[in-house]
Amino acid sequence: MNRRLRLWLVGVGGAGLAALLVAACLDLPRFGGDRHPYGDRAVRASLSRHTANTISSVNFDQRAFDTLGEMSILFAAVLGCVVLLRQTRDEHRDRPEPAEVARPVRGYALLVLPVALLTGLYVIAHGQLSPGGGFQGGVVAATALHLLYLGADYRALERVRPIGVFEVGDALSAAAYLVTGLAAVLAGTAFLTNTLLPYGTFNTLSSGGTVPLLNAAIGMEVACAVVVLLARFLDQAVEIEQDKGEGEVRAP
Repeated sequence: MNRRLRLWLVGVGGAGLAALLVAACLDLPRFGGDRHPYGDRAVRASLSRHTANTISSVNFDQRAFDTLGEMSILFAAVLGCVVLLRQTRDEHRDRPEPAEVARPVRGYALLVLPVALLTGLYVIAHGQLSPGGGFQGGVVAATALHLLYLGADYRALERVRPIGVFEVGDALSAAAYLVTGLAAVLAGTAFLTNTLLPYGTFNTLSSGGTVPLLNAAIGMEVACAVVVLLARFLDQAVEIEQDKGEGEVRAP
């Protein structure tokens, strides 16, 4: 395909997309108006399934299939990084030197680490009740572990986050989301339909049917994926060295 044809395709596609966006904007409710059909229906559906957090109801119930796509994008991105940043033949690992960390930084990082980790797990567990959920809590929990890198050194971080375990956890969490959706199919309903479990008591941890299960699966998948992703980049910056002639140059 030559350059001119590619430009024509981009132009035609862009014009069509622009026309659809303009048509959608013209049909939007007036700013500040009281007509919000999608929001009203989302809230009603959330309350009918005893899910206090409407956002989680949208993510893991009303549009759970879309969330599967988002999770798959993250899973594929991490997989791509693992493949691209793997150790090559002309590279070897060199144990990092112990880091010198200022005492105030070390004390603060080690003090905040358990608090941040507990906060991340809390956000995941209460995703169907309060603002937050699996995506947000997973990122908080994953980054909390890396406070050990700031407060101690890279070797201490390696001891608390075995990469193989987190890679397996990432795959199992993604599989758990799929299995929950397939269980609904085996029960005679649509994929990822929230009909497998009782909705429970409103505003309690056991409410929302399958929303807490899917939320927990996403939380663990995001946490494991972020840990693996950061581990590969840190390996390149700290451990991996590349041979060049007689000398060795640390990879960027």
